[in-house]
Amino acid sequence: MLVLVLLLAVTAVWGLTFVQVKDAVEVYPLFAFLALRFAIATATLAPAAGLRLRTLRSPGVGAGVVLGGLLALGYALQTAGLALTTVSAAGFVTGLYVVLTPVFALLLFRVRIGRTAWGGVALATVGLALLSGVESEAAAGDLLVLGGAAAFALQIVFMERWAPRFDVLALTLAEMATAFLGFLVIALALGQLSVPRGWTVWSALLVTGVFASALAFLVQTWAQRRTTATRVAVVFAMEPVFAALFGVTLAGDRLGWVGWAGCAVIMGGIALAEPAAGDALGRLLRRRG
Repeated sequence: MLVLVLLLAVTAVWGLTFVQVKDAVEVYPLFAFLALRFAIATATLAPAAGLRLRTLRSPGVGAGVVLGGLLALGYALQTAGLALTTVSAAGFVTGLYVVLTPVFALLLFRVRIGRTAWGGVALATVGLALLSGVESEAAAGDLLVLGGAAAFALQIVFMERWAPRFDVLALTLAEMATAFLGFLVIALALGQLSVPRGWTVWSALLVTGVFASALAFLVQTWAQRRTTATRVAVVFAMEPVFAALFGVTLAGDRLGWVGWAGCAVIMGGIALAEPAAGDALGRLLRRRG
């Protein structure tokens, strides 16, 4: 149950930062923002994890590099695709990592997924479709975003293999540092890197760097020592739900009945795929009955 609660907290933080990041990247270049975000994440973890890096040795460092590279690739492809397609389509296609995660786990490591987990995946996918509306403008943009979703799915699948083998803090630090270096190269190549100005940008950098990156991915690494990649992916489908809820409460967005239905279906998918969530929901309903 603790794993579920912490993963939901991570998705809530990610959903909250949608509003902050949207405001920040309107006045500061995106890839420079991502480079500084992961630089802050690296600096946050370094004091506690720096001395533990030696425990990783070559295999652990390699694992961190792959995980961080997949994160950076996912964000880069998602961003490039978002420039060519609609926000709703990008949100839905990104959420398809819920489907891709168990598929990659089966293809790469022959991890068989139970029927209830597949049911949760299916419900989460339907919920994502309802929540986003799935309106598209360009196939090329959708394909780029799909590539980003595949990168995120692979990150979750490989994390399931490596998290139990290596120190949690050290592995997360290696992952954050790799993502930082990747975005730094992109930002420098595009000539975007400059000193941020204003509280809008700095507040977004601090929140995303410390909470949405360093602590969030530390929780993911810890959680994937205790649960499966598929269950993590299904719980992460709550990210657009929290983004929509915070959009309604903080940014004045409107969410019609179809969107609310999508939120409910996604939560149903989590309850089906994650036994702890289903048990908690059952206890709640029994108490109310």
